[in-house]
Amino acid sequence: MDIIAKLASELNIRPTQAEAAVKLIDEGNTIPFIARYRKEATGSLDDDILRDLGEKLEFYRTLDARRADVRRLIDEQGKLDDELIAAIENAQTLSELEDIYRPYRPKRRTRASIAAEAGLVPLAETMLEQDVNTDIAAEAEKYVDPEKKINTAQDALNGAMDVIAERVSDNAEFRKWIREHTAKYGKLVSKSKTEEDSVYRLYYDYSELLSRMPSHRILAVNRGENEGILSVKVEIDGEYICNWLKSRMLSAKECSSSEYIRKAVDDGYERLIAPSIQTEMRNMLTESAQEQAIKVFGENLKNLLMLPPVRGKVVMGFDPAYRTGCKIAVVDDVGDVLATTVVYPTPPQNKTAEAKEALKRLINKHKVDIISIGNGTASKESEIFVAELISELDRPVSYIMTNEAGASVYSASKLAAEEFPQYDVSLRSAVSIARRLQDPLAELVKIDPKAIGVGQYQHDCDQKLLDQSLAGVVESCVSGVGADLNTASVSLLSHIAGINKKIAKSIYDYRTENSRFKTRAELLKVKGVGEKAYKQCVGFLRVPESKEVLDNTAVHPESYPAAYALLQKLGYTSDDVKARKIGGLRSKVESGDKERLASDLGIGVPTMMDIISELEKPGRDPRDELPPQILRTDAMDISYLKPGMEFQGTVRNVADFGAFVDIGVHQDGLVHISRLSKRFVKRASDIVKVGDIIKVRVIDVDVAKKRISLEKID
Repeated sequence: MDIIAKLASELNIRPTQAEAAVKLIDEGNTIPFIARYRKEATGSLDDDILRDLGEKLEFYRTLDARRADVRRLIDEQGKLDDELIAAIENAQTLSELEDIYRPYRPKRRTRASIAAEAGLVPLAETMLEQDVNTDIAAEAEKYVDPEKKINTAQDALNGAMDVIAERVSDNAEFRKWIREHTAKYGKLVSKSKTEEDSVYRLYYDYSELLSRMPSHRILAVNRGENEGILSVKVEIDGEYICNWLKSRMLSAKECSSSEYIRKAVDDGYERLIAPSIQTEMRNMLTESAQEQAIKVFGENLKNLLMLPPVRGKVVMGFDPAYRTGCKIAVVDDVGDVLATTVVYPTPPQNKTAEAKEALKRLINKHKVDIISIGNGTASKESEIFVAELISELDRPVSYIMTNEAGASVYSASKLAAEEFPQYDVSLRSAVSIARRLQDPLAELVKIDPKAIGVGQYQHDCDQKLLDQSLAGVVESCVSGVGADLNTASVSLLSHIAGINKKIAKSIYDYRTENSRFKTRAELLKVKGVGEKAYKQCVGFLRVPESKEVLDNTAVHPESYPAAYALLQKLGYTSDDVKARKIGGLRSKVESGDKERLASDLGIGVPTMMDIISELEKPGRDPRDELPPQILRTDAMDISYLKPGMEFQGTVRNVADFGAFVDIGVHQDGLVHISRLSKRFVKRASDIVKVGDIIKVRVIDVDVAKKRISLEKID
């Protein structure tokens, strides 16, 4: 297989791009490094395409390895011929390869092998010759042998039919056609195994074409089956398939063998082929659904991690609860904890007045700007309380509902204990809720991505594949934003491309022993950071205090000479960069001969334009270009809503069937995929993403079931 051509075709890129990307991956370069610093080689392929390419590359190499195994195993049996070689080389999937190998694979004893041991293969061959002059019943008499447990001619005929049934089952061409036909026309059918109501009631009497079934329904049906509530099977017109097989197995003229061959074909399909094809179809559906679910989770996670930080504000973290009280933590504008306490404004204590007084003192003393409220248990009561509190304050304070998913996981972790040994678990959670507002990325990387709660049937997915995918998403996000070498946590550093947990800890230890890094180059003094690791990670790390101004940019040290040559050619100095007096640099370059200038600098145009972006805004954060999060000062309840009302809302989660939007009433509303746009939408994520601020209109409200139906307003 020409893997490069295959990758180029599937990803819709040029073969030269695929070849360059494969070479860079094989050399051990990380995806973020390739995407950012090797654009000339890959034609500016982005992280997503490169990760997809990497996964497909691994699959096709696995396929080629299995191709070689199959060829060797058949050759060892002395049965490899030109026709088989061609079939093996042309196989495009593992299923096709296994179909080719099936007749040659060592088998446990089957009805066909028992018949073969009894010497009935020649009778099967005679039957398949379909000679009109042959009386197959008379031929069968010749094979009667009580010692071989063939007591009658019918026993011989039955054994011969078993041989033919297995040959039908082992035919790679037949299996390929049946697989494709079933995938196209087969239906997944589910029935209820209980009379009781459940969340799976939609699937109690349900069927849908396999080819049209969306991933969330596949995973829902699978879960219902695993929980013993649903019985599930694949249905297909078996008679049509058997007739197709018979048209390939039977000659045009009827003979004494014809009826036996028909029976053998029916048996081969019903007993041997259909069950395995059904299993294959279910596995194929599940794998496809899991792949889509993992993709949705990755997209949601990326958008959540890339939410714009709220900078320069003192934040009060408010972790709601009932009996045990609401945990409070005030953090300054850089996330350092200023104060903590516990108040009891919610049931059963209802100490509202005392809670207000305690929080007013903290707000006034520390000049709190925003209250970040966790959206878990007792959050609605807490939101109402905070809104009342804000109305009584003299200073301007706003609040925001913050997704607290994973906060409890973090607060009970070893990392949290190391960060805040002086606080108990519940107070650490309040700190996390406050810091999530100030820098979502830096705080959320401390938590297992699966605990963040923006997935779709994540527990039904292959956990290894899910972990790999989410780790790649986090790495791309952290590397895309960059990290301050002198302030980044070990958790944040460990997600930088080229840095593992051990190196991250070494960086932290070096920083502790030496006060701080003075330059990027000093990173090479850290234990475990060799030239290779340095090359991969250094471009994603910042040292704002460095005398080298480019150390606070995404310009890679390998491009420092080109960056300074560019400044000199255009009449600027490094002091101009520090003073941010490089405005208009891009327009100057674009008005001239970009290609020639880049050539003179010894770099490509993409790298040159990236350097210009960094020189114009050293230390820039790509998240700052996104719309700010919505802050509120008053609270609403679901009972307040009426159809026709319009709101600005924040997208909290995205599934294939729609988006969940926070409009400030505690319960997220659903914008079904059919109401996301006036045009046809295949996937909700094509229209919105987690963190988007969108305008919505209320369509319907079910207060009893706490359901809100919304539509997006364009």
